[in-house]
Amino acid sequence: SSRTARSEEDRDSLWDAWGPWSECSRTCGGGASYSLRRCLSSKTCEGRNIRYRTCSNVDCPPEAGDFRAQQCSAHNDVKYQGQFYEWLPVSNDPDNPCSLKCQARGAALVVELAPKVLDGTRCYTESLDMCISGLCQIVGCDRQLGSAVKEDNCGVCNGDGSTCRLVRGQYKSQLSANKLDDTVVAIPYGSRQVRLVLKGPDHLYLETKTLQGVKSENSLSSTGSFLVDNSSIDFQKFPDKEILRISGPLTADFTIKIRYAGAAESSVQFIFYQPIIHRWRETDFFPCSASCGGGYQLTSAECFDLRSNRVVADQYCHYYPENIKPKPKLQECNLDPCPA
Repeated sequence: SSRTARSEEDRDSLWDAWGPWSECSRTCGGGASYSLRRCLSSKTCEGRNIRYRTCSNVDCPPEAGDFRAQQCSAHNDVKYQGQFYEWLPVSNDPDNPCSLKCQARGAALVVELAPKVLDGTRCYTESLDMCISGLCQIVGCDRQLGSAVKEDNCGVCNGDGSTCRLVRGQYKSQLSANKLDDTVVAIPYGSRQVRLVLKGPDHLYLETKTLQGVKSENSLSSTGSFLVDNSSIDFQKFPDKEILRISGPLTADFTIKIRYAGAAESSVQFIFYQPIIHRWRETDFFPCSASCGGGYQLTSAECFDLRSNRVVADQYCHYYPENIKPKPKLQECNLDPCPA
């Protein structure tokens, strides 16, 4: 091992010190910065002369738009084959995710407008992996290059899955003459990986309620991707089936409903991860049972709402089977003898 350490030291001694880090390639949304070093030897140095790190790891404001889309639209005022086009990004190219491919609005024309996207561009829309110098580099949920750390099903980086619970179930329509619709399932704010499959002639629609109490209703009439209360919804409509997906986290409370359309019955299967927003927390010790001569004091547990930061009724914590109420602790207190 000492021989290995010495050979690495010899290898590094041929290099000059690493230079300062460059400016970040982006001001937000996750970019890349690089540092260079020179080879001091007349022979070839082993190793890299450039290293990268992530930077500007704060989310961009919504109005900033997509980074890849910005790079495509920069070509709008440049003629392509003698004509101006409005260019839209082509994302998630499996063969070369780090080339700038764009599609002309309203046309089938797809063109590679640059061999490399700018450093810090996401390789794929649903991943933090970023393009650096034209190559897709792995980025963990801790926003570090080369990190293998992933989010758990609850959306917690390097989490153990204990902050949410898997909810799955099935709904069967109950046909009646005086009923036009029915509630399938209520999915609360913050839920993730929502998937519903309806089989039958009926139709799904959504009701939402934001934390501020604003309500809205959305009928899903055609296949496509929609934005509902800032949650992206993917909906597929078939003659005898409907599929609804929301990766989340939901930005409002969603109620999925069914609108009856025919005499035949429908069934809906659903699955999602629901955040555990009510947790037990231990109280401080209550006052001592005696002021002198030895007494005892106990702790208790109270149910706490993580969303509103308030203590709520115990029944909310009993709703989650994962929540185990802490046992009371007992200790002696005021052990000094009482005055005569």
